[in-house]
Order: sequence, then C-alpha cells, then structure tokens
Amino acid sequence: MALRSYLATEIAIDHADGLLSRRDALHKLGLLGLTTVAASSLLASCSSEAPPAAPGTAPGPSAAPGGASQSPATPTAPPDYDVVAARARSEDVTFPGGTGTMSGAYAAAESPRGAVLVVHENRGLTDYIRAVAGRLAGDGYSALAPDLLSRAGGTAGAPDATAALGAISTADLVTDLRSGLTELARRADGLKLGAMGFCFGGGMTWQLLDSGPSELAAAVPFYGPSPDAPTFTGSQAAVLGVFAEKDARVNAGRDKLEAALTAAGVTHELVTIPGVDHAFFNDTGARYDQAAASQVYQQVLSWFGTHLT
Repeated sequence: MALRSYLATEIAIDHADGLLSRRDALHKLGLLGLTTVAASSLLASCSSEAPPAAPGTAPGPSAAPGGASQSPATPTAPPDYDVVAARARSEDVTFPGGTGTMSGAYAAAESPRGAVLVVHENRGLTDYIRAVAGRLAGDGYSALAPDLLSRAGGTAGAPDATAALGAISTADLVTDLRSGLTELARRADGLKLGAMGFCFGGGMTWQLLDSGPSELAAAVPFYGPSPDAPTFTGSQAAVLGVFAEKDARVNAGRDKLEAALTAAGVTHELVTIPGVDHAFFNDTGARYDQAAASQVYQQVLSWFGTHLT
C-alpha cells in the first residue's frame, strides 16, 4: 500500500471511529491532495465498513461548535508503566540528516544491551513516542526517535503532521531513517541496532528493511502497511511483525510480507494479537488495550534480548 494512500485511509478511519469531525477529515484529506469528491467517497467507504459500537462503549467525540472535533476518547485503562519517568529519560537532540539537520529524542540506558530506532506514527514525534524511547531505555536499550518531519521544520512547527509527512517521498523518509541509524550507531558504541515503529512508523520500518543492507540486527514493525512489492534483499535483521486481529486494512498485506521474508531467508515471526484493533499499543489513544500492550511489549523485549544482545 502506498504510504500516501495509507495516510488518507488513516484519516478516514479516524473519522469513522468518531475521532475526527467530517469537516476536519475533509480538510486533512484535502491537504493530502484529494479532491472533495474523492475525499467524500473515501469517508463514505470507511464509514460503511466501520463496525457498530458495542453496547456500553463510550461514544467518540462529537463535532464541537464550528465543526472542530473534541478530544478523542481516553483509554479505558491506564498504562502499566511510569509514563512520566519514561518521558523524562529522553532529551532533545539534533544530528546530520540527508539534506540538513535532523531533530529527535534520545534516551540513554544506564547499561545498554543494545540500541533501538523508534519510528513515530503519522502525528509525528509526540510525547507518546518519547515515552516509548524512554521506556526502552529503562529496560536496557538506548533509543533514538527521529523526527521525520525535520525536513518540514519539525513536528512542533507543522500545521498538519499527516499532510506534511504525505508530502515527503518514501525515498527521502528512508534516507532520514538511515541517518537516524548512523547517529544511533555513533551513540551506541558498537552495540547491535534494532528498529521499532508504529502505524505509519511500522510501514516505514518495513520500508527501511526493504531498502537494502543496513546495520539493523532486529526490527519490530507494529501494524504497518507493507511495501507494494517487498523483497527484503540484503536485510539481515530478525523481524517480529505485530498485527492486530481487527485491523483488516493492514492485515491484507500480511501474506505478502510473510512470503517475501521467507523467500529472502530472513529470520522472522509474524504475530496477530487477538481481540484488538489498529494502534492498540498507543496508551494515549482510544484503541489502547493495556493487557495486550503489556503482553506484546514483553515479546518485544524477548525478541531484542535474543537478537540485540
């Protein structure tokens, strides 16, 4: 799935789930280059596919006066780790990128066992991603989360992160991720390198794996779209692919990924977490599932423990 199409569908599904008003969704889709007719058709398609809310489920945000959506529904259970402490472990950093200076967040482990590149979602470098980096550092893996909107002035300066990401070519995004790996290797002092990405970042992790040989020894893409024709030629990374049972859109590319990984001889395991939907790991989002997120995080640590140490 082309990343721009994926980003557009993310917006439409957020609208179908009640996380975006129709006006906001149309505005964001317009920024991605869709005409009003095409955007309306996409919203209608995704809305017709959305399952009805379960009895007792809290409704999504309604349109506030002026058409702006209210804040998304909050998760039903709090995270099972100290989010404040995790965020506090990260610091803002800059480093050389493909066409200029890149920014990001870096969290150093006290006695690192490996180092991990953390690839953000379509909302850019958020506090949630900073917390993921800090959480990994607390568990022994120094982590760098590059801001893939650095080319556009950074996440904080982008009027709409999704649209800004959609305006950057996949090749340029991969170049910036490789710059992040180079910086991580410099900071990691000979440790093995891994990557971990979510949603859009999961797709970019797959793209990085498919872009030829790299320093990666392990990768964990979470519910990210497959490259159109992956081959994974030259990849030496052991891949743990995480999927959500209810995420039919991303799951449609699972068999293609499995076939390509097998054909390339890449060590891999693709796991589908039952009963959860896209973005279930994001503890700031409405689809967060604490039990499933806790379970899969332990799988991630086990995977890195096997392949990065």
